[in-house]
Amino acid sequence: MVSTTESFFVGGLAGCTAVTVSNPFEVAKVRLQLQGELSKAGEFAKVYKNAGDVLAKTWRHEGIRGIQRGLAPAYVYQILLNGSRLGFYEPIRKATNRMVGQLPGEQLAATSLAAGAASGVVGAMLGNPFFLIKARMQAYSPALPVGTQHFYKSSFDALRSVWRAEGPRGLIRGMDAAVLRTSMGSSVQLPSYNWTKRLLIENGWQADGTWTFLASSSLSGACVCVVMQPADTALTRMYNQPTQKLANGKTVGTLYKNPIDCLWKTLKTEGPLGWYKGTTAHFMRIAPHTIVTLTANDLYLGWYRMATAKITHSPVSVE
Repeated sequence: MVSTTESFFVGGLAGCTAVTVSNPFEVAKVRLQLQGELSKAGEFAKVYKNAGDVLAKTWRHEGIRGIQRGLAPAYVYQILLNGSRLGFYEPIRKATNRMVGQLPGEQLAATSLAAGAASGVVGAMLGNPFFLIKARMQAYSPALPVGTQHFYKSSFDALRSVWRAEGPRGLIRGMDAAVLRTSMGSSVQLPSYNWTKRLLIENGWQADGTWTFLASSSLSGACVCVVMQPADTALTRMYNQPTQKLANGKTVGTLYKNPIDCLWKTLKTEGPLGWYKGTTAHFMRIAPHTIVTLTANDLYLGWYRMATAKITHSPVSVE
């Protein structure tokens, strides 16, 4: 039996593996979400045509460093987010089942959604400072800038700069949007993955087969993308918006008060499609990310169980 702590670290490692692959698409998504921010169609110059254009131009002008901007804080964020989401999901789901008088091992839609959302919220709150600086670092481009530009020399410099300029409140900026985004995505990620995987196994697919992992992860990624996209756009804009210090010393965003305000202003000026800017890049990010995360998590857990079983049953040497 794997403990919650062990599941946390295995989940974090799986997330780091995935983000190495998916980070370039995250850079593309962030820049597309900020392009034409609060501007009507035709009122701004399009720097990027689509996700492929972002990747091509970023590679041409900024190289590998450009398409992997924000990777260091992304690793820390993934450890905290996926460690929480994958490590706490089962304990929360089983506890919730017991609270409603059901067997811990039973798969119930309501308790699965609640556990997914709750475990995601924990991870989002823990990882917020790193997601904040990641988004700002990914938005920055010395060649083809879109949105507000924040230049940081490193992740440490970013954290220090935010702390100096805004104090500790700066590091939790956008947490309400992060909680909204992550709870929406997490509420469907693991339930849809587990449901699909169980259905495939019941229809003759191998429980530990690679194709079972890939098919389950692909459907899960599509579900997450559809549900999470508007909140994801709001989060990117909340994080990246310029700030100002008021007379009372409080630092506030100059464009949006909260994620609902962001969604409303985006809807008024850009229409409903404004919520879905960068959707293609988002799916290009989330599909491989979800596939690699959930597949790696299952593989790593299997390898970990095999390794610990060998250690447990290996003879103890006497010197």
